[in-house]
Amino acid sequence: MSAPVAHPTPYPDVNALLRVLLSDAWAILGNQFVGMYLFGSLACGDFDRDSDIDAVVVTDGDISDDLFSSLRAMHARVAAARSHWATQLEVSYIPRHALRRFDPDCALHPHIDRGAGEGLRVTRHDADWVVQRHVLREKGVVLAGPSPRTLIDPVTPDDLRRAVLEVLRGWYAPMLDDPAALQSRGYQSYTVLTMCRMLYTLQHGAVVSKPFAARWARETLGARWADLIERALIGRQIPNSKAQPDDVDKTLEFIRYTLERSRQFETP
Repeated sequence: MSAPVAHPTPYPDVNALLRVLLSDAWAILGNQFVGMYLFGSLACGDFDRDSDIDAVVVTDGDISDDLFSSLRAMHARVAAARSHWATQLEVSYIPRHALRRFDPDCALHPHIDRGAGEGLRVTRHDADWVVQRHVLREKGVVLAGPSPRTLIDPVTPDDLRRAVLEVLRGWYAPMLDDPAALQSRGYQSYTVLTMCRMLYTLQHGAVVSKPFAARWARETLGARWADLIERALIGRQIPNSKAQPDDVDKTLEFIRYTLERSRQFETP
């Protein structure tokens, strides 16, 4: 096992929290601990004060009930820390055999979402974890453990496109009939920026950060969506406010537009 990386990110306050999380998780898991890695915006770039901290802890096997209870208590302690980032952690615990490639039949893993009051629980990883595995393999930041390239099989551009199509139809198409989630400005902004990322991945078979995808979309998709995308970049900085009704309606239009454009990437 390699030694922990002392300064994995350029942000001292993030590093301080990660040191606590790594030390505590490693102490609890013992010989079950394989490695811990960052992905998301800290790996792709464009991390800022409004980002979350995406991490994966790889274990040697499935976690027992006792270990799960200890990890859950540890996350509650970490969340109580006096740090802006204490409630911005999104962490999954995935056994080595399940990390190799995404398998929907082996996709229930301990996970904690960002947000005050969130706790570690077992949740289902959906097809978006094809994309997450790609980012982790190609750009993941090692906190401790072997290179993620040794743990994850390559993800092809067509794998990424198929995953995006599945998430688009499974998560976002239903919002056309039930847009309640879009009433939150945070989630409405997130959805707009996610459409930008999805369109980029479908077009190029690659994964980029939300700000990069937003710049690409404004330059590529034309004036029709430019204002909505610009407001989404602002809206992610005030996630707890209420979305404007016009922005909700325009976001639904953007989802329809993305669905329509996605049809050219469907396989017969």
